[in-house]
Amino acid sequence: MINLKSSSTYSGAGLFAAIAASLCCITPVVALLAGSSSIAANFSWIEPARPYLVGLSVAVLALAWYIKLRPAKSNNPDCNCETAKKPSFLQSRTFLAIVTVFAVLMMTFPLYAKMFYRNPKVQAASIAIVNNKQQVKFTIQGMTCEGCEEHVNNQLSKVNGVLAYKTSYTTRSSLITFDKSTVDIKTIESAIKKTGYKVKSHDFIGDTTNMCVTEDSTCTNETKSCCKKE
Repeated sequence: MINLKSSSTYSGAGLFAAIAASLCCITPVVALLAGSSSIAANFSWIEPARPYLVGLSVAVLALAWYIKLRPAKSNNPDCNCETAKKPSFLQSRTFLAIVTVFAVLMMTFPLYAKMFYRNPKVQAASIAIVNNKQQVKFTIQGMTCEGCEEHVNNQLSKVNGVLAYKTSYTTRSSLITFDKSTVDIKTIESAIKKTGYKVKSHDFIGDTTNMCVTEDSTCTNETKSCCKKE
């Protein structure tokens, strides 16, 4: 039976909650290191619960420290008992301190996730292809933090013909400039999908046809309301 009065029980629960809170941002980094991009968006559904998981982790770890630091009570103050047996490592303050530091690193992971990604090299556009430049805005589902942005940018940097990109998880989109004589929309979309995130639609910017393509339909200027589907 689990001893709920044990500090190690609470420290374990706090650590689990801290890791769960940042899984949506940890998995893109793990995917990058493991070379398996498809797992990147598997835990994006956890993002709405992140504030609650962080709060739970802080509360549980605080309780663990309270249990560990509170004065020990003696049942018989007149008893000259032997010194209490030294607690195991899992019950020690050292272990609780290690768990607390690791939990803090997990909870703040989204703040420094970008450091795990190399700065992608954007291909320079030459004057000779200026007339072939095209911009398109992709709507992407599943991004939850800056690490997700870097994961998408990392894939886009590998596509020959992509000249520039600006990915934002807050707007759930990526604005991409590319040489349409070198690369097409399907190739760019495939690169984004390799990250595990879902492309909902793409909207051409500054194109004469001004067409928007979604999973369900293709729209022109006159019927562009159908491009607003989520």
